[in-house]
Amino acid sequence: MRKTIWTTLAVILIFLVWYLVADRKTPFTGNARVKAVATQIVPQVTGTVTEVLVENGQIVSAGDVLIRIDSRPYEIQRDKAEADLEEATQEVGASSAEVRAAQAKLARAQSDLDTMRIQTERVFALEKKGLIAVSKADDARGQLAESEANYENAKADLEKAKQRLGEDGIENPKIQRALAALADAELNLEWTELRAPATGVISNLLIAPGTYARSGQDLLTFLDATDVWIEAYFTENNLGRASIGSPVDVVLDMHPGKIVPGVIESFSAAVSSSGGDEPGQLASPPSTKGFLREPERFPVRIVLPGYEAGSTEDDLRFQLNGQADVIMYLSDNSLLNLVGRTYIRVVSILSYAY
Repeated sequence: MRKTIWTTLAVILIFLVWYLVADRKTPFTGNARVKAVATQIVPQVTGTVTEVLVENGQIVSAGDVLIRIDSRPYEIQRDKAEADLEEATQEVGASSAEVRAAQAKLARAQSDLDTMRIQTERVFALEKKGLIAVSKADDARGQLAESEANYENAKADLEKAKQRLGEDGIENPKIQRALAALADAELNLEWTELRAPATGVISNLLIAPGTYARSGQDLLTFLDATDVWIEAYFTENNLGRASIGSPVDVVLDMHPGKIVPGVIESFSAAVSSSGGDEPGQLASPPSTKGFLREPERFPVRIVLPGYEAGSTEDDLRFQLNGQADVIMYLSDNSLLNLVGRTYIRVVSILSYAY
């Protein structure tokens, strides 16, 4: 009997020591989710939706038109602005046709440049992290440079057209007001088409033609597929040995039985505590109940090399906020790493059932 008790205590002690060591060198969490940037598509102008060119769950490319708002009121505004500019230029004895054309060209070039900047910023961020090929980033730089050159050329053409009106004419306050009004009208007309900011997926589409779109109010949700990651929550004592680039294994509930290798991309420096702090007041720490306090968890951003951007050709599917299990390998201990890999394999098999 005494031998059984001592054996039991020894086994418990071994498991306790293993748990404490493994919690530092091969920490595991089931509190992890798939993340991507969810962007609310917000109209800049008000009007009735005349066309919805996408469906729920549809994959779209950067620049694709998603929705069209009734453009007739804004076409009228543009026509009126053109007429006002014509009237103003006639008063100073000049022609405005060339200025109108140059103004329209500049508005289009500005819109194209803004779209290209949004797209390339994501590519450059991935390049900085070493997650995409340099050639892809170089292509993005070339496209951005081309858009910037087109904008500068359009700007120069507009300046030339203004100069042909004559110095006295272009400085005329009426012409200045007419040019500003025309630029505003063309921009509003441009905004009647809502375009995809990047390659991604339409989610939770709840509108149809006839919906009244209000400026500044969300119209639909767009999921950016150019940057996908896993957000895993680990306790503070899990992270003492973790560093950027540390290897991990991930099991996605969407793909039971499959283990996907990943690396730590970044750490969050802070989390919101339940107590909360108010400016001008003393710090309010969260309350702790019981003998042991509840450990605080911090998000760790993990990327899966080869799957940083969602693609229909990948062998993995991603669902925003889909659940995952993650184990980190934070040492060169072969035994602990072997046990960790065996454990995550068991978890991947069990994920078939839950």
